[in-house]
Amino acid sequence: MRVHEESNPSSLAPPDGHFSQCTLVQAGTRLLFISGQVARDAEGKTVGVGNMSRQAEQVFENLKTALSAHGADFQNIVKATLYITRMDLADEVVAVRERYYGVNKPASTFVGVTALNEPDWWLEVELIAALPPTSAA
Repeated sequence: MRVHEESNPSSLAPPDGHFSQCTLVQAGTRLLFISGQVARDAEGKTVGVGNMSRQAEQVFENLKTALSAHGADFQNIVKATLYITRMDLADEVVAVRERYYGVNKPASTFVGVTALNEPDWWLEVELIAALPPTSAA
């Protein structure tokens, strides 16, 4: 069940990517905040050193795991923030992101940064997801 809707007010520039200018979340919705995920596997090893597409795949798989643990998926995302150290490889991230997002176009911010916590990490993504309210017992 979708508990949010995207909008692009006509008085704002139209988005030039796979996102929306605004996302409205219904009252009573539960919000899930997912910390920035990087290209680390379940054992904590960095995946895809020197390969942005592979790192993006791992990041989005980690996000998928976090969402699934709470009964959610990428259609529940209402806000995403992406931090990238290699803006010249942003198209690779966008390609992976679009496969995972499907038709959902959450509000989104893409930020170029000089470094992340580890020098081999080129991408970090944090999410906010809206989940339906829990039913009363």
